[in-house]
Amino acid sequence: MWKEKEAVIFDLDGTVVDSMWVWPEVDIEFLGKHGIALPDDLQKELDGKSFLESAIHIKNRFQLPETVEELMAIWNKMAMDCYVNKVKLKPGVEIFLKKLKENGIKTGIASSNSHVLVEATLKANGVLEYFDSVHTADEVGKGKPSPDIYLLVADDLGVKPEKCLIFEDIVMGILAGKNAGMTTCAVYDKYSKEQDREKKELAEYYSVANVFVNPTWEDNFPTTNLEALACDTPVITYQTGGSIEAIDEKTG
Repeated sequence: MWKEKEAVIFDLDGTVVDSMWVWPEVDIEFLGKHGIALPDDLQKELDGKSFLESAIHIKNRFQLPETVEELMAIWNKMAMDCYVNKVKLKPGVEIFLKKLKENGIKTGIASSNSHVLVEATLKANGVLEYFDSVHTADEVGKGKPSPDIYLLVADDLGVKPEKCLIFEDIVMGILAGKNAGMTTCAVYDKYSKEQDREKKELAEYYSVANVFVNPTWEDNFPTTNLEALACDTPVITYQTGGSIEAIDEKTG
């Protein structure tokens, strides 16, 4: 599989960085100031939406007095400290990115988050330099599952969609990758664990919690061990100190 790929494109939140915990805290504080309790279904409604789409949705749902632009500015300010000082990379991400660069595989970020927050946390975690392209869904006017953000990053990288592998932690993101004609790998994240079965069914590959930990590389390409699932989706299991072997097809 790897020998067919020229680029790896990552979602950010819940995929590259452990950050999904930030937004319930921001939402509770922000809505609380308006005397509104955080609805249980809000996160599901916002899954995949761009930062702008999220602001429009929340303004309309709760009839807020702020403009859409004011909402985005407020949220950027509220979340910035967390994204700079508290949000960390998932285990082994930096190692994985280094290996991709060493092996000539282009890398990109296709995020639904604010570009300000995306760039801030990548800089704070010391990995911005490893990405050849960083874009957000606000630039294309549509969030996920629209393929537009992934197609934008692929075009920026100069790589055909079928030559791209994407990593995503939510169903809407996986659908965006599939709609773009790219190979998809679902990533485990505890904040979307209720979506795991659907993620495994949709994606060509599935990564466990330690997906990025200490991969070894052979023949100038990243490879991995496979473990069959009931849904026939290969599991990428980069385990600490373990060797990894090529993945070319589903196992059952």
